[in-house]
Amino acid sequence: MKKIEAIIRPFKLDDVKEALLEEGFKGLTITEVRGYGRQKGHKEVYRGSEYTIEFVPKIKIELVVEDDLAELAIDTIMRTAPTGQVGDGKIFLSDVADVIRIRTGESGTDAL
Repeated sequence: MKKIEAIIRPFKLDDVKEALLEEGFKGLTITEVRGYGRQKGHKEVYRGSEYTIEFVPKIKIELVVEDDLAELAIDTIMRTAPTGQVGDGKIFLSDVADVIRIRTGESGTDAL
């Protein structure tokens, strides 16, 4: 199994979520996060004063999928999340040793 973590722009969440649902991915976790990369924040003006926002708001989407579905999930996110500008985000892929459903005790892919 693979865990996919995608950091995306907040306004792209609905597009990505709908596309993943259309492809048959049923469960995902969303977290509001803040951070920076090459974008290094941005400047804003408030009441005539300029200040720097160092940590840019982003959304982290996490989903765990069977190995053979990981590429489809990544392709779906790559198709729907980009704007073509710096700060579109990143996707992290990692192996998952096991998954256990708390309610039933099922494990492995049965728990997905």
